[in-house]
Amino acid sequence: MNANVPSIEQLKELGLPAPVSYWPQTWGWWVLLGLLAIALLVLGVRAWLRWRRNTYRREALARLNVIEDLRELPELLKRVALSMPLAPEEHQRVPTLSGADWQAFLLRHGGTPLPEDFSLQLASLAYGAADMSSAQREQLLARCKAWVEHHHVAA
Repeated sequence: MNANVPSIEQLKELGLPAPVSYWPQTWGWWVLLGLLAIALLVLGVRAWLRWRRNTYRREALARLNVIEDLRELPELLKRVALSMPLAPEEHQRVPTLSGADWQAFLLRHGGTPLPEDFSLQLASLAYGAADMSSAQREQLLARCKAWVEHHHVAA
């Protein structure tokens, strides 16, 4: 046989290349990764602050779900209004609001339409002078829930 002819015994196995790293290799990708981490952190902090800021809203909705005596509704709505983040001068006026002023406040901050006599209904409930059918009761509770869920504040 010819000595220059390669044979299978002379073959060697080729080495495998180094595994590819999943980490970015250039500084631009590190900057992008850092910006993404900062953005996620900012979004997380904002969501947590919004969740904390709406604690009063969640507590009021939980109370509305188990309310039995409708005379508690005016007080509950007033407490929600007092818990809202408002301007200091408006916040000081909330406890004394009644009648047309209370109706205007509810409409100004409400995210849902309310009947024109809503504050009168609440006032009559506060003093126990309301005889309502179950349908009227459910409608009033639904309106109160909608106001608590959808009211907006300037923040």
